[in-house]
Amino acid sequence: MNQDRVLEAFRRESGALTDAVSGLSEAEWNLPTRCTPWTVRDLLGHVSVVIDWLPGMLDAPAPSEAKVSATEYYRPDDRFSPRTNSARIALAQDRAAESADGAAFADDFAAIWRRVDRLCRVQPASRTVRTRHGDAMLLSEFLLTRVVEVAVHGLDLADAVGREPWLTSSAGDAVLELLLGAEQLAAADKLGWSQPHFLRKATGREPLDASETAQIEQLGIRWLALG
Repeated sequence: MNQDRVLEAFRRESGALTDAVSGLSEAEWNLPTRCTPWTVRDLLGHVSVVIDWLPGMLDAPAPSEAKVSATEYYRPDDRFSPRTNSARIALAQDRAAESADGAAFADDFAAIWRRVDRLCRVQPASRTVRTRHGDAMLLSEFLLTRVVEVAVHGLDLADAVGREPWLTSSAGDAVLELLLGAEQLAAADKLGWSQPHFLRKATGREPLDASETAQIEQLGIRWLALG
C-alpha cells in the first residue's frame, strides 16, 4: 500500500483517537474493555507502546530487503503465544501507570504518534525496518499494521465508554483492504455494512449471526485472520 496513503490514515485515525480520549473523565479511564484485563487506560497504553516501537526501528540498521508483508505479519506464531501476550499485557499496564491522570496520558499519546508521523514522513518509499519479532518489512507495510492497532482498538475504546465509533474513512478503507484484499472490496460492499460493523465482525468482536454467515458465503468473501 502506498506509504503516503498509509501515513495519512495513521495521522487521521491517531488524531481522532486523541480527540476522543482527551475529554474522558477519570471514571471513564478506569472502565473495563473487551480486551481483558485491560481498562480504557491500559488499552491506550497498549496502543502507545506499539506505536512507540517505530523510532527505535528507524534508528536501527535497515534490512537489505523486505521479506514480510502486512498480511504475512499476522501469521499465527510465537507473537500470539500466551507468553508473548502476557508480556504485551504487562507493557501496556506499565505504560498506563506512567501518567498521573488521563489528560496527561492523552497528551503523551499525542506526542508519541506525532513524533512517529514526523519521522516517517521523511523516509523514502523503499525504507525497510525490522520488527521486534524479526520481520524485515517495508516501512509502509509495518505502518499499515499500526493503522490496524489504532483503528480496531479505537472501536474497543469507543464501545467501552459508550460512544459512537470515531473510525475515520481513510483508516477504515486501509484496514478493510488489508483484511479482504483489493479484489474482494466490491463484494464486501454488497453486504451494506458500515466500516465499524464490518471490522467488529471480521475481527471477532461481534459474532456473525446465521443470516450474515449465509450472506458472506454466498458472496464468497474471505478475510484475513489477525493472528
